[in-house]
Amino acid sequence: MSSDPVVAVCGPASWNHLILLDRLPEPVPHMQFARRSWHTVGGTSAGKALHLAGLGIDVRLCSPLAADDDGELVCDLLTAAGVTVQPIASDRTERHVNLMDDHGGRVSLYVSVPSTPSPSTLQSTGATVAAADVAVIDLSELGVLLLESGVVGQTPLWVDLHDYDGSSAFHEPFVRASDVLFMNDDRTDNPWELMRSCIERGPRLAVCTRGADGAIALEANGARHEISALPADVVDTNGAGDAFMAGFLAATVRGAAVAQALEAAAAQARIAIETEHLHPVLLEHPMSGVIQTP
Repeated sequence: MSSDPVVAVCGPASWNHLILLDRLPEPVPHMQFARRSWHTVGGTSAGKALHLAGLGIDVRLCSPLAADDDGELVCDLLTAAGVTVQPIASDRTERHVNLMDDHGGRVSLYVSVPSTPSPSTLQSTGATVAAADVAVIDLSELGVLLLESGVVGQTPLWVDLHDYDGSSAFHEPFVRASDVLFMNDDRTDNPWELMRSCIERGPRLAVCTRGADGAIALEANGARHEISALPADVVDTNGAGDAFMAGFLAATVRGAAVAQALEAAAAQARIAIETEHLHPVLLEHPMSGVIQTP
């Protein structure tokens, strides 16, 4: 791999309204007062791209973004943070309202979702992926269409399965196409077995994050690795998994072995956990005022 690797990240970027509550709403009519709220960049692919750029990686983010106010905000803030944004034409920019509590609970309301990418935009995105040293294809309609179209070439693919249960049909093409895959243990009682079953379908490495219990990794040759979570002043756990994957990827493309990459990943996850944004760099730009609501 070149000394200055290029990583393509394909998937969601959004404009989010985050609302902190004393408790998540019950399914009955009622009123609550928000403790506080703020607006910020969201999306699993945006999170990975921000952390990769923060680590000095040349990252290209391909994400559906409309030519609207939300899309311009997302694009401007990511570009200012060092991400090369390649917008995919969309009728709408993805927008979420996230209701959160102090215990990590979250209800995500999708207020708007992107339109389906056109064949021509899939071709141009595929060309970006094919020209990269590594590509991250995130779970999304865009990801499904890219894998189905076969336009991504021979670029090694890294995939984040999030809370995979081992049997979801939607996840299956992502598992089989990946070279390296990530997941969390939210839907499994046996993460080692889940990772083993994934590796049988093609990946060379599987990594599973376990929240406060750290993370584990399994190589295709059977080698196992474990790491503890680092102590952190927890502000918001949103995006910690994306930061972890970005830290692992950046270390790997620079030659780190699995054990060392896990250490780098844990350190990067701590950066995400200690900010209420996907990455603290979002607060360093002159436009940072637009992502805060008193």
